[in-house]
Amino acid sequence: MVIAGLVLAAIAALVHVFIFYLESIAWTSERARATFGTGTVEQASAQKELAFNQGFYNLFLAIAVGIGIGVYAAGQETVGLTLVFTGIGSMTAAALVLLVTSRDKTAAALKQGVIPALAIIALALGVGL
Repeated sequence: MVIAGLVLAAIAALVHVFIFYLESIAWTSERARATFGTGTVEQASAQKELAFNQGFYNLFLAIAVGIGIGVYAAGQETVGLTLVFTGIGSMTAAALVLLVTSRDKTAAALKQGVIPALAIIALALGVGL
């Protein structure tokens, strides 16, 4: 189960790298505007600094998970799993906050939160928590 959890965590990290790309690099692009419903280029531009910062939060969570997987693979299981759990736990918690505070963004919350939540379950079962 640990390997399945790490694979799910890696997928969640990749999703969050993509979110980083949309928020920090391509915020005013047609795809990002359609994804986040930010309207016109002018409307999206008004939120660009906020989105840029938020994108980096997503990237840092993905990096924590990636480093955790690498550290786990290098034999430091406790440290590696701590980093992975921190990253996927934060991803899941952020998705829950989005779900609770913006019911119209339920689909987005599920897209960003289901995979890391499944990773938490698989890892917890795998390590006997």
